Amino acid sequence: MIPYVKGRVARQAHVELPAGTCEEEYARSGFSGRYAHLYRTAPPVAWSRIEGPLKPRAFDLRGVTAPTGDYLADRRPQLQNDDVVVSFARLSAPMRWFFRNADADEILFVHAGGGTLESDFGPLTYRRGDYLVIPRGTVYRLVPSDVTSLLVIETRGEVRFPDRGMLGQHALFDPAVVDVPSPSEDGPGSTLAANADGEFELRILARGAVTRVFYPHCPLNTVGWKGTLSVQRLNVADIRPVSCDRYHLPPSAHSTFVTDGVVICSFLPRPLENGDPNAMKVPFYHSNIDFDEVLFYHDGEFFSRTGIDAGMLTYHPAGIHHGPQPGAEGRSKAAKETQEVAVMIDTRRPLHVVDGAAGEVVDYWKSWGAP
Repeated sequence: MIPYVKGRVARQAHVELPAGTCEEEYARSGFSGRYAHLYRTAPPVAWSRIEGPLKPRAFDLRGVTAPTGDYLADRRPQLQNDDVVVSFARLSAPMRWFFRNADADEILFVHAGGGTLESDFGPLTYRRGDYLVIPRGTVYRLVPSDVTSLLVIETRGEVRFPDRGMLGQHALFDPAVVDVPSPSEDGPGSTLAANADGEFELRILARGAVTRVFYPHCPLNTVGWKGTLSVQRLNVADIRPVSCDRYHLPPSAHSTFVTDGVVICSFLPRPLENGDPNAMKVPFYHSNIDFDEVLFYHDGEFFSRTGIDAGMLTYHPAGIHHGPQPGAEGRSKAAKETQEVAVMIDTRRPLHVVDGAAGEVVDYWKSWGAP
């Protein structure tokens, strides 16, 4: 892979750009394949009009309707493809039945609230900022202690941790901080009482349809387990993001989970590039060639975006540029660190906005145009 050098360019990517230019990273396979850095005289997002369906979109999920008490009905799908469904859910009361997703692994990111996740493997408390990884086929029930808001990521492929390569197996987070549940040796493993017929209901999602199964006993009756497959809990406070004092790292450096066709990253508070006054501090402009990109904003100050608050979701489809909005570079000059907490979902297959997706922000694409 021999890099060609033509015209006015930066000697080092993302550092000391030629005067009057901005940098775009045009790359394949996310940020790990062949690439070109293009130095332009105007940002590729400085459009005046967009006609057609391909445009950045945003969704304000803070206004999602109040929970109805039906866990599946309250999981509002926003985006999906053959590999993943991205939804937002809100629960205010304990589930009245148990649930098994036979179609997908699930990652529940706790945006707000707390409570207990009951499962085949035992109970596990959850709090704000937790990732709860639930393998396909696990029976579980959510028991919120206060109103719980969840980003729900359903994946066809098995969720696993990324290869940390040369960083070592303890980089980003020590595997020892990942918690798993322990069952009661006496059982049952749930606080749910039988219904009026003396039965316990389990709802199974399989092949896109729900089947209801009834038991005369609590289905969470595990008294022990051993092995390498389980429900897992990881809080963002236990993730230690990698950073570089003199170089802006690509988003892939913040990968938390991977699965077939999907990468999930965590953007967390970290020092900015303060060791070189010429190093870029904001994300570089880049072309979405092989991946769609979704960002869920959880907490903090999102200095590369305007008009975005915690509880919002943005969608940047492949084929159109994105990067910092006007004014972001100026705001970053004096900044020493980022305080944002966000979840990024990159998908190799194109995503589709689900009919009835909640809270779309009208004309969000205009915030990317020329100031």
